[in-house]
Amino acid sequence: MSNGNAQTANDSITTASPIEITTYYLIRHAEKDRSNPNNSDPELTKKGFFRAENWAEVLAEVPLDAVYSTEYTRTLMTASPTAKSKNLEITTYNPNDLNNPFFQEATKGKTVLVVGHSNTTPQFVNKIIGEERYASMDDTNNSSLFIVTKAGNQTSVQVLKIN
Repeated sequence: MSNGNAQTANDSITTASPIEITTYYLIRHAEKDRSNPNNSDPELTKKGFFRAENWAEVLAEVPLDAVYSTEYTRTLMTASPTAKSKNLEITTYNPNDLNNPFFQEATKGKTVLVVGHSNTTPQFVNKIIGEERYASMDDTNNSSLFIVTKAGNQTSVQVLKIN
């Protein structure tokens, strides 16, 4: 028996283009050293250092393509363990220019970690999803993880607390 007809039927099937998925993991920097109120760029506390290490463990199975951070010491220190574990360089971004066209193009179809601040992380999520859904984080909140997934025209957001 010949498979000719089956082959012809298979040849006429067209496959749809795969939907491009972009996933953003957004966190605020870990606990900063508040011992000098005049220091606008403090390092992390010991607790913050351990939290930064924990983020690397939490994200260990996530296939990150890039790690973004503001240029502040506390955000770079938070991003560093994860970037190091993934053999990725940290790309800095301007927290006053969130989700600009360059960032959108550079991250399209990728899985990205973005480390920011209590006022910029929720704003970044809002810019990505195109609506004002999330307010600034409480200044003591260093444990929220926003996961934004864009698949075609669909966008979803999960907010997790990671202690």
